[in-house]
Amino acid sequence: MTPDELFDIIVIGSGPGGQKAAEQATKSGLKVAIVERERAVGGTCVHLGTIPSKTLREAALTITTLKRNADVFDFKLKENMEVSTLMRRLDSVLQSYTNHISQQMDLTGGKVFLGRASFIDETTVLVTTVKGKRTVLQGKHIIVATGSRPRTPEEIPVDHEHILDSDSILSMIYLPRSLTVIGAGVIASEYASIFSLLGVKVTMIDKTPRPLMFMEPELTGKFLDNFTRYGGKYIGNVNAKSVEWNGLQVRTILDNGQELLSDKMLVAQGRLANTEPLNLSSTGVQLGSNGTIDVDENYQTSTPSIYAVGDVIGPPSLASVSMEQGRRAIKHIIGESSKESISLVPIGIYAVPELSSVGLSEEQAREQYGDNIIIGRASFDEVARGQIAGIKDGMLKMISDEQGEKILGVHIVAEGATDLIHVGEMAILNGNSIDVFLENILNFPTLGEAYRIAALNIATKRSQRQSKKLQPRIQKLIDEAELN
Repeated sequence: MTPDELFDIIVIGSGPGGQKAAEQATKSGLKVAIVERERAVGGTCVHLGTIPSKTLREAALTITTLKRNADVFDFKLKENMEVSTLMRRLDSVLQSYTNHISQQMDLTGGKVFLGRASFIDETTVLVTTVKGKRTVLQGKHIIVATGSRPRTPEEIPVDHEHILDSDSILSMIYLPRSLTVIGAGVIASEYASIFSLLGVKVTMIDKTPRPLMFMEPELTGKFLDNFTRYGGKYIGNVNAKSVEWNGLQVRTILDNGQELLSDKMLVAQGRLANTEPLNLSSTGVQLGSNGTIDVDENYQTSTPSIYAVGDVIGPPSLASVSMEQGRRAIKHIIGESSKESISLVPIGIYAVPELSSVGLSEEQAREQYGDNIIIGRASFDEVARGQIAGIKDGMLKMISDEQGEKILGVHIVAEGATDLIHVGEMAILNGNSIDVFLENILNFPTLGEAYRIAALNIATKRSQRQSKKLQPRIQKLIDEAELN
């Protein structure tokens, strides 16, 4: 089939991975086309996931602050609150973000095609608009960044009105009185805690004993404490045996016989790669066992002209990682591969409170370095800024090697954790000793002081283990701090 236009790079999907791939390619002087099946660029991250959910989260936090200061502000959340009212800022945020992406493409010479993409062969893509117009594009290389969609278990009748998934949950008109959340992963935990904060009676159920099983148990313990404080309930070690809309409520029967009734249900049990509409069978690209696209360390598929990045290649499925994958894929195409592979990935979970971690968990550290590792902790009620901001139930956990010097991992639960984690990330990447937090000045008052307190905690244990007296300066710092 004769192509209508020729490009150096065709990027299918304009989410974080596709966007950064396109930007990197145009900056490198390549002629780039972006194909997006939705009405505007940005992908699920911008229109259905990250941006909308975080906008709702900010509204929930604002309402909580007003409630906390009820003696100053005469505030009460009105009944039949419309979800759209809570997300008034969303339209302006989305408009600003999509405009930025479009402007970047215009400035760098990229061309956007709105329509569904399907491969004709390993270098040719057919784009079909909603009105049926067909355009054939040919590229020397093609980046697949089509993301993922919610997985719907066969036994749960998702109707997107009463029983919703993570793409349709924010289409609700009114804030429900009660919500059952099936799942205990990132999306489930984020929405469960946000709606609980808004006064919705939320019940999370999952087969796991606690939510967010991949995070440190101490962090998820703090998360659960906060969740239950706002009226949430977690039921673990169970499965949903049946789910139905009975005309009035969503009725859920658990495999332990328990019955749950709620106004709405959110089903958040994982996601599936968006590969079916692409006709990848015409390209020779190999798929993994779970439907994701197999790639090598340079994000190149089994077909050399085709690369894949983001959720479509599977975990960690983080927007931040997808962006870097997109950039690296283009670098490899132009012969400028990055010298180092991605070895350290910070995890950020925008639940209430936030959870974030980088490096090894305590369990992983014990497996690699033995049981003599040293752990330092800082409770945010010891930090002046935590007291000022009302962030008293947070915690920072720092893990070091048995010498109490090398930082192996940092884990934080508290508002601001997803920003605060980057201090630990840079310290690990630069090979800093925990003493870097003792020998340098940190702003006061800040939540960052938690790093110093955790480091002091490790220094104390290190000295006790070595039966040595602490250096006078360290002892003075310890005397000044209240350690847990």
